[in-house]
Amino acid sequence: MEELTQFAVDFAGSLKAEYAEARFQSDVKEVVILKNGFTEALAFQESKGISVRVVAGNSLGFASASRLTKKAVRSAVRQAVKLARAASKIPGKGVSMSECDLGKANVKVKPVIKFADVDLETRVQLLKEVDQCAQESAAKVKVKMPARMLNFTTWITEKNVVTSDGARVHSVTPRVALSSLLTALHPQSGIVQRSFNLGGTGGWEVVKEWNMFELFAEEASSLSRILLEAKKAPKGVVDLVLGPEVIGLVSHESSGHPGEADRILGREAAQAGETYLKPDSLGLRVGSSHVNVVDDPTVKGSFGYYEYDDEGVKARKRTLIKEGVINEFLHNRETASVFRVTSNGASRAVAYNREPIVRMANTFLEPGDYTKEELFEGVKDGVYIKNFMEWNIDDRRFNQRYVGLEAYRIKNGELSEMVKNPVLEVTTIGLWSAVDAVGKDLEFQAAYCGKGDPMQGIPVWTGGPHVRLRKIRLGGA
Repeated sequence: MEELTQFAVDFAGSLKAEYAEARFQSDVKEVVILKNGFTEALAFQESKGISVRVVAGNSLGFASASRLTKKAVRSAVRQAVKLARAASKIPGKGVSMSECDLGKANVKVKPVIKFADVDLETRVQLLKEVDQCAQESAAKVKVKMPARMLNFTTWITEKNVVTSDGARVHSVTPRVALSSLLTALHPQSGIVQRSFNLGGTGGWEVVKEWNMFELFAEEASSLSRILLEAKKAPKGVVDLVLGPEVIGLVSHESSGHPGEADRILGREAAQAGETYLKPDSLGLRVGSSHVNVVDDPTVKGSFGYYEYDDEGVKARKRTLIKEGVINEFLHNRETASVFRVTSNGASRAVAYNREPIVRMANTFLEPGDYTKEELFEGVKDGVYIKNFMEWNIDDRRFNQRYVGLEAYRIKNGELSEMVKNPVLEVTTIGLWSAVDAVGKDLEFQAAYCGKGDPMQGIPVWTGGPHVRLRKIRLGGA
């Protein structure tokens, strides 16, 4: 498709566009949905086309075409230029793209086991056996699993990005994901639910690495214990240890999203919310010296993996918070131009007909020096929140609330009884400032990050190590 994307860029130039980029994108997906042990749906989805984005009259215009012909591409280019010139009549600062070292590369992730080598029957049978494993694990303690939903997806994304100032990037990325919702029931104790996602880049070998039977048995056992054993959670000021799942969510929601430069500039205010950070917030202390939050698309095998973004910029690790201080924002070429910096490769689009915007990839707290046992040893009286049941955060990504699911009391450095739904209500700065020790371990969870209008749910990883916080107030329902 390089010939057609190059044609789009050249044609935009003939229409006097100051900048042009064309992106071919193809997404081929196979989906299996298992509901309560029965096959709910089997689906094959294919989406492909070309998008064009231009700067004309110092304004941006975007259009796309689903037909891969020169006639359709010409029409899309004309539409993009027309939109840009119409937008240029609105008073305001003009749009430009920052200068960058743009890629000329062919990046193909080669699977060890191709998806095509694993037939549909094998995939369905695997999900059914995993589903049965979860039920059997709960049944051992007379807990039922009346509702289970497993959504398994494999897909291959191919992109070809060409820009008028020199980018030429072709990529092929296979991904696999599993979204799960488990509901456990005990007649005397009520119900409890758990949702979690698995995801990675690669072929069927990724699925094998998940150890799904062991994982689902553990999840079902944990839900059963919560129903049967959990005591009332304490309230008041305590020391906390947060697990990687919670820390990953915090890193994503209260560090990644606030650091998106388009959000800081106000573009996202009416769509996904605002941010407590300002354009001059670089250097602002928001946490203790133990806090280093990064976003890194180059983590091999990650759900958010890419080597070049959708503007042809080489990807790299972005250090959002360095030793507790805001260090850099996430940029595409447009926002980088406003801030007079170089893009750090954060431009992503989820489909050919979606505009590339500033996005996260894999956002996590970097590991520290403590073992998990050492973190617990330092707590005389506290709570360990391993994972969460629910969460919410305000539009400015400052005030937030997390309700624990699997959680325990810590007494004299040892895990004690399981506690039910401890509630953590805290500000972003209050949470990060309370961190006094960070674990050596590092775990990731898959997620789909939502942003934009129309909505773009893009694959990401969230993660981190176990973390200890001092003197945090716990509330409760």
